Amino acid sequence: MNYTLHQLQVFLKVTQTQSITKAAVELNLTQPAVSIQLKNFQDQFDIPLTEVIGRQLYVTDFGKEIAEAAENILNEVNAINYKTMAFKGYVTGRLKISVVSTGKYVMPYFLSDFLKLNQGVELQLDVTNKSRVLESLEKNEVDFSLVSILPEQLQVDNLELMQNKLYLVSNTERQFEKKHYDKKILEELPLIYREPGSGTRSLMEKFIRENNLAVEKKIELTSNEAVKQAVIAGLGSSIMPLIGIKNELKNGDLQIIPVKGFPVESKWNLIWQKSKKFSPAANAFLRFLEKEKDQIIQSRFDWYERN
Repeated sequence: MNYTLHQLQVFLKVTQTQSITKAAVELNLTQPAVSIQLKNFQDQFDIPLTEVIGRQLYVTDFGKEIAEAAENILNEVNAINYKTMAFKGYVTGRLKISVVSTGKYVMPYFLSDFLKLNQGVELQLDVTNKSRVLESLEKNEVDFSLVSILPEQLQVDNLELMQNKLYLVSNTERQFEKKHYDKKILEELPLIYREPGSGTRSLMEKFIRENNLAVEKKIELTSNEAVKQAVIAGLGSSIMPLIGIKNELKNGDLQIIPVKGFPVESKWNLIWQKSKKFSPAANAFLRFLEKEKDQIIQSRFDWYERN
């Protein structure tokens, strides 16, 4: 046996994604490079690790056992690296954060300088919908979660980061010339919704319910990007977070419809379980945010705070 750590990393990622193409994307490698490393690794075993049926890659039972061993080896290697850096006085370890989908426009800016200062910290960032974010927090799979609506069913502590502002938006085919429209305009427009479990959808439905609006739900889509493209294409209007449409507003692809009662506001909060025992990396990140968040907002989100 003469396999390398790189081959173990490639093989493990292939088993996790069950796709050479997806593994290549996540590893930032070319597809041929992943295929070569997988072949070189397979050549060291007499028993198949994977098999392709039709166009789908499957991991054999033996391959699953080797993948488990590979993960253990890589975890031990990471532990050695962390201990070496910790001995030198660096903050090390994994920082695991789950983020609601629109939070991807927010969280990277609060992470960037921290990761530059602490190069021994490995980030695992999962971007998904609110339901999955809270599930990962409840199962203790992550250190922190970023949400725009505080959960009622979990006992959490939180650090408030910044405002989340939502506006009614459409493409620019129709001109809205009034300075302010009544909320009833929502009843005239076909609306595009996010999927159930989305924080944006929850805020949208709360606004509609509190104002007794009889709206037409035109389409339901599973990501903010999909909603954005549907609105640009003229399939309907939607209530969307300002944070995610900066470029589209600037380029004239979208417009904000001026409606009384808007923006709908909530707060971006970093949350964690009350009983959570922080790793050194998680503790360092929280201390960093408590000290630097105002400066980050001022330097990175000045345009946003002024709107």
